[in-house]
Amino acid sequence: PKESPVPPTEPNLLAGAEIYRQQCAVCHGTASGPKTSIAKGMFPPPPQLFQGEDVTDDPVGYTFWKAANGIRLSGMPAYRGSLTDEQLWQVSQLLANGDKLPQSVKDLMARPASSP
Repeated sequence: PKESPVPPTEPNLLAGAEIYRQQCAVCHGTASGPKTSIAKGMFPPPPQLFQGEDVTDDPVGYTFWKAANGIRLSGMPAYRGSLTDEQLWQVSQLLANGDKLPQSVKDLMARPASSP
């Protein structure tokens, strides 16, 4: 899909941030945390999405596809079986709008990540 049926509203971005913290941050990090030991042990290393290796230039549909289907031989799992399409779009919108997040979302993303 190219266009998101889920708009980048504050509630959707907050929901995406919660999902990201629970499912993604263990490999891809947060704005405030160091690279995790899991991320340090992966090859190829997963991009630290909120520390200079963001995906805000990627079309939101491209990010959705990667999160839904995974990336072969990279350690990036497919989340289509464990997250709904709405949740996948919320995370994709979070990443696509990472450079212009509302303060409430920035505050949530600055907190330490949850374990999956």
